[in-house]
Amino acid sequence: MAARHLITGQAGEELAAAFLVEKGMRIVERNFRCASGEIDLICEDAGTIVFVEVKTRSGAVRGEPGEAIGPAKKKRLIKAGALYLSRHRAWSRPCRFDLVGILFLHGETVVEHWEDIIDVRDGLDRGHAPWQPW
Repeated sequence: MAARHLITGQAGEELAAAFLVEKGMRIVERNFRCASGEIDLICEDAGTIVFVEVKTRSGAVRGEPGEAIGPAKKKRLIKAGALYLSRHRAWSRPCRFDLVGILFLHGETVVEHWEDIIDVRDGLDRGHAPWQPW
Protein backbone atom coordinates (compact mmCIF):
# COMPACT_ATOMS: atom_id res chain seq x y z
CA MET A 1 0.00 0.00 0.00
CA ALA A 2 1.28 3.47 -0.90
CA ALA A 3 2.25 5.94 1.81
CA ARG A 4 -0.46 8.36 2.89
CA HIS A 5 1.42 11.43 1.59
CA LEU A 6 1.69 9.82 -1.86
CA ILE A 7 -2.03 9.08 -1.93
CA THR A 8 -2.80 12.64 -0.80
CA GLY A 9 -0.44 14.07 -3.42
CA GLN A 10 -2.00 11.99 -6.21
CA ALA A 11 -5.50 13.05 -5.16
CA GLY A 12 -4.35 16.67 -5.19
CA GLU A 13 -2.88 16.35 -8.69
CA GLU A 14 -6.12 14.83 -9.96
CA LEU A 15 -8.16 17.68 -8.43
CA ALA A 16 -5.74 20.27 -9.81
CA ALA A 17 -5.94 18.80 -13.32
CA ALA A 18 -9.73 18.77 -13.23
CA PHE A 19 -9.76 22.33 -11.90
CA LEU A 20 -7.46 23.60 -14.67
CA VAL A 21 -9.42 21.79 -17.39
CA GLU A 22 -12.58 23.41 -16.04
CA LYS A 23 -10.82 26.78 -16.38
CA GLY A 24 -10.22 26.02 -20.06
CA MET A 25 -6.67 24.65 -20.01
CA ARG A 26 -5.61 21.50 -21.81
CA ILE A 27 -3.42 18.97 -19.99
CA VAL A 28 -0.42 18.20 -22.22
CA GLU A 29 1.64 16.03 -19.88
CA ARG A 30 1.67 14.79 -16.30
CA ASN A 31 4.68 14.19 -14.07
CA PHE A 32 7.41 15.31 -16.47
CA ARG A 33 10.61 14.01 -14.88
CA CYS A 34 14.22 14.89 -15.59
CA ALA A 35 17.50 15.19 -13.71
CA SER A 36 16.53 18.66 -12.44
CA GLY A 37 13.28 17.47 -10.91
CA GLU A 38 9.66 17.05 -11.84
CA ILE A 39 6.88 19.22 -13.20
CA ASP A 40 3.53 17.96 -11.95
CA LEU A 41 1.38 19.17 -14.85
CA ILE A 42 2.16 20.78 -18.17
CA CYS A 43 -0.82 22.53 -19.68
CA GLU A 44 -1.68 24.75 -22.59
CA ASP A 45 -3.66 27.92 -21.93
CA ALA A 46 -4.61 29.86 -25.07
CA GLY A 47 -1.26 29.06 -26.72
CA THR A 48 0.85 29.51 -23.58
CA ILE A 49 2.72 26.55 -22.12
CA VAL A 50 1.97 26.44 -18.41
CA PHE A 51 4.24 24.51 -16.05
CA VAL A 52 2.17 23.72 -12.97
CA GLU A 53 3.44 22.81 -9.53
CA VAL A 54 0.77 21.18 -7.36
CA LYS A 55 1.10 21.38 -3.57
CA THR A 56 -1.35 19.36 -1.52
CA ARG A 57 -1.77 19.52 2.23
CA SER A 58 -4.05 17.48 4.46
CA GLY A 59 -3.68 19.82 7.42
CA ALA A 60 -2.15 23.12 8.41
CA VAL A 61 0.82 21.58 10.24
CA ARG A 62 3.21 22.00 7.28
CA GLY A 63 1.82 25.41 6.33
CA GLU A 64 -0.33 26.59 3.49
CA PRO A 65 0.28 25.00 0.07
CA GLY A 66 1.28 28.36 -1.42
CA GLU A 67 4.13 28.73 1.08
CA ALA A 68 5.92 25.62 -0.19
CA ILE A 69 7.76 27.09 -3.18
CA GLY A 70 11.13 28.48 -2.13
CA PRO A 71 14.05 29.74 -4.23
CA ALA A 72 15.63 26.29 -4.65
CA LYS A 73 12.36 24.76 -5.86
CA LYS A 74 11.85 27.65 -8.29
CA LYS A 75 15.34 27.08 -9.71
CA ARG A 76 14.60 23.36 -10.22
CA LEU A 77 11.29 24.19 -11.92
CA ILE A 78 13.01 26.63 -14.28
CA LYS A 79 15.64 24.01 -15.22
CA ALA A 80 12.98 21.33 -15.79
CA GLY A 81 10.89 23.79 -17.83
CA ALA A 82 13.93 24.65 -19.95
CA LEU A 83 14.56 20.98 -20.65
CA TYR A 84 10.92 20.47 -21.63
CA LEU A 85 11.08 23.45 -24.01
CA SER A 86 14.31 22.11 -25.52
CA ARG A 87 12.98 18.60 -26.00
CA HIS A 88 9.84 19.92 -27.68
CA ARG A 89 11.57 22.69 -29.67
CA ALA A 90 9.17 25.16 -28.09
CA TRP A 91 11.50 28.04 -27.19
CA SER A 92 9.47 30.49 -29.27
CA ARG A 93 6.26 29.72 -27.35
CA PRO A 94 5.24 31.84 -24.39
CA CYS A 95 5.31 30.02 -21.07
CA ARG A 96 4.70 30.61 -17.41
CA PHE A 97 4.90 28.78 -14.10
CA ASP A 98 1.72 28.39 -12.01
CA LEU A 99 0.97 26.89 -8.63
CA VAL A 100 -2.18 25.06 -7.63
CA GLY A 101 -2.62 24.58 -3.91
CA ILE A 102 -4.98 21.93 -2.58
CA LEU A 103 -5.89 21.92 1.10
CA PHE A 104 -7.89 19.07 2.64
CA LEU A 105 -8.93 20.36 6.06
CA HIS A 106 -11.77 19.25 8.33
CA GLY A 107 -13.72 17.59 5.51
CA GLU A 108 -13.40 20.65 3.26
CA THR A 109 -11.36 20.92 0.08
CA VAL A 110 -9.92 24.29 -0.90
CA VAL A 111 -8.34 24.78 -4.34
CA GLU A 112 -6.32 27.91 -5.07
CA HIS A 113 -4.55 28.82 -8.31
CA TRP A 114 -1.72 31.31 -8.55
CA GLU A 115 -0.58 32.24 -12.06
CA ASP A 116 2.93 33.27 -13.03
CA ILE A 117 4.60 32.45 -9.70
CA ILE A 118 8.13 32.72 -11.05
CA ASP A 119 9.32 36.01 -12.46
CA VAL A 120 12.12 34.84 -14.73
CA ARG A 121 13.25 38.46 -15.07
CA ASP A 122 14.72 38.07 -11.57
CA GLY A 123 17.26 35.70 -13.11
CA LEU A 124 18.24 37.92 -16.02
CA ASP A 125 21.93 37.89 -16.81
CA ARG A 126 22.99 40.33 -19.47
CA GLY A 127 19.49 40.37 -20.94
CA HIS A 128 18.81 36.63 -20.91
CA ALA A 129 16.64 34.60 -18.60
CA PRO A 130 18.30 31.47 -17.13
CA TRP A 131 15.84 29.22 -18.92
CA GLN A 132 16.70 30.52 -22.37
CA PRO A 133 19.14 28.44 -24.42
CA TRP A 134 21.14 31.40 -25.74
